[in-house]
Amino acid sequence: MTSYPGAALEAQALTKQFGTVRAVSDLSFAVPRGTVTGFLGPNGSGKTTTLRMLLGLVAPTSGVGLVNSLPFRTAAHPAHAVGAVLDSLSLHPKRSAAHHLKIYTAAIGVPDSRALDVLQLVGLGDAANRAAGGFSLGMRQRLTLATALLGDPEILVLDEPANGLDPEGIAWLRDFLKAFAASGRTVLISSHILREIEQTVDHLVIVSAGTLKYQGSIAQLRSTHPSRVLVAASDPAKLAIALASNGLTDSQLMPDGRIGVAGSDAATIARIAADAEVTVFGTTSEHVDLEQVFLSMTAGQYAAAPVSQNPYGPPPGYQQGYQQGYGPPPGYGPPPQNYAPPQNYGPPQNWNGGPR
Repeated sequence: MTSYPGAALEAQALTKQFGTVRAVSDLSFAVPRGTVTGFLGPNGSGKTTTLRMLLGLVAPTSGVGLVNSLPFRTAAHPAHAVGAVLDSLSLHPKRSAAHHLKIYTAAIGVPDSRALDVLQLVGLGDAANRAAGGFSLGMRQRLTLATALLGDPEILVLDEPANGLDPEGIAWLRDFLKAFAASGRTVLISSHILREIEQTVDHLVIVSAGTLKYQGSIAQLRSTHPSRVLVAASDPAKLAIALASNGLTDSQLMPDGRIGVAGSDAATIARIAADAEVTVFGTTSEHVDLEQVFLSMTAGQYAAAPVSQNPYGPPPGYQQGYQQGYGPPPGYGPPPQNYAPPQNYGPPQNWNGGPR
């Protein structure tokens, strides 16, 4: 098995079989201490099952999950070791937020005052006495996060925590998690949307169909897909030759006539072009879209038919413009020739056009 000394969380060859379905297959990765690590994969890729195995909620078919180098079930103070949010919906609708939290303070042995502290921390201080049944999805997410924070944990494990949050809430969550990790603690946050957490995490674990696709930093992932400079030039072919003679061989002619150059910057390209007597009309930096990289890594699981193969067309009888069956009422049309208005038709006598 792969070992990761000093990791906050470890998956060592985790496998989980549900009948004939293998949800997770020989999965190994580590969550470095003091980081916000994104656990990414499409829906149905085994993320939640993996989190539950790490926390001892699901027994693996084989392999082991470790928290601080030990199985989580052996932790002396579990709530201080890990705070987890795996489900934002399991709240009693008639209990107030404060009452909900005080049930957990009694269970984990912390004072009831801690409940109000964490409600203030997640922005629900004014809603402490409101019933959870009236909470929006975003408020429920905040309340479950408050529950996870009750034990002042070293590690946070969050499953889709931004679901239901508005932009302000997402920005707050991002800042909170970064500050949490900056204090020396650790966050593992799962999502199926890289763009949603790209600005939050500094380490990635990407899975698809229960297997590992990538593990490392965002910087490392970017380096494997370098950005390019798109150059509009008077003589693209001559510029490509000049770039190659200067060691810049990773260039490509684009359909619009520009050259895409990787491994350099606009100033260097402009200097080489000037030396080769090629006029540069403009440059544009094209940064790698990590969401597209993520999609390319996880493509193939539950793939739908291409949009171009959409079998649906317009409904029967549909015509471009006015739909069939709609038009002017019977008898409607322009007046017949030699039409004359009724006798005495016109404005009332002595009418001067009304008030101006």
